[in-house]
Amino acid sequence: MTAGIEGPGSQPGSGPVVPGYGENTLADLSDSLLASLGVPGAVNPLGLAATSRACLLLVDGLGWDLLRSHRPAAPFLAGLMETGSWLTAGFPSTTVTSLGSLGTARPPGQHGLLGYQVRVPETGQLLNALRWDKAVDPVAWQPGSTVFERCAASGVSAIRVAAGAFRNTGLSVAAMRGADYRAADTLGALVARTASALAEARRALVIVYTGDLDATGHAWGCTSPAWRFQLAHVDRLAEQLAAALPAGTALYVTADHGMVDVPAAERFDADDVPELRDGVALLAGEGRARHVYAEPGAAADVLAGWQATLGDSAWVVSRDEAIGQGWFGSVTASAEARIGDVVAAMRGRSAVVATRSEPRESALVGMHGSLTPDEQRVPLLGYLA
Repeated sequence: MTAGIEGPGSQPGSGPVVPGYGENTLADLSDSLLASLGVPGAVNPLGLAATSRACLLLVDGLGWDLLRSHRPAAPFLAGLMETGSWLTAGFPSTTVTSLGSLGTARPPGQHGLLGYQVRVPETGQLLNALRWDKAVDPVAWQPGSTVFERCAASGVSAIRVAAGAFRNTGLSVAAMRGADYRAADTLGALVARTASALAEARRALVIVYTGDLDATGHAWGCTSPAWRFQLAHVDRLAEQLAAALPAGTALYVTADHGMVDVPAAERFDADDVPELRDGVALLAGEGRARHVYAEPGAAADVLAGWQATLGDSAWVVSRDEAIGQGWFGSVTASAEARIGDVVAAMRGRSAVVATRSEPRESALVGMHGSLTPDEQRVPLLGYLA
């Protein structure tokens, strides 16, 4: 496996961790998985070994640094870390964008799923990609092929195992359509359905998703006893899955992002700080990664106001600067129109919340989305059944 590589000036406490698109991101993991299964047109930047069956366990919120600092709670995964490595998630480091990268094998600037909330250019309305809006066609929003469609077209069984509630969501259709969906609403069911699906197939890619660790971190914090106890359940899930897979199956464990706890003193409330609303038509993204859409002609003033207000608490750049610095990878014209006029990636343990317009999101303890090592680094752990 290829080890993670930080972007220029990305040491903790200095510059942002720019994702290594084309080398070591979640999109490159999916491309490498396709190549390992012999899917035509796929490349293998991670050098994954050829296989006829591959299983990817995606643990929402399991950052590399979090796992490393909680090894005693996860002995099975800690053992795999000895031969594993870390990847970079992509920007924003959030579930919507990372599922887009994993589901399409393309960087965010290509698949266009650019965060938790973004503006729809044609209407000026916000699209919440986790809840979706029926007025937005998910296939039109992300028209490119998915890894499941590419597998099926080349004779590889393409299977997704996750909670039944996610089956037909807009995000699922946009990022992961084409899968044979196997609903599993408990950890035991995830193991059983995955093992049976792989046993039935001669060639297969199975992506398994569990989201409870992320939910625990949001509600309780990723440094809390609750998070540590939940990690132990994830560890047992991975261990059971490894034991239940058919012989010769390649199992990989990764995550969509890491997480940081944001103390109350480090929260900038955009609903109470006029400088964060002056000239702003729409505030999108989430607390750790903001798309800021300016009123016509106000982009430069908004950029200056956000830079002055947030100071060293964030990397605040224009849309052109974010694209030029490679935050999103190569960017299509349609994706460019969805990026904020100003993009803010938070540093340290800070966040820009909006307590009145986003009360639920503003109350979260653990957050993610930015370009810090804690959020960008995700594990790539391997096991051969």
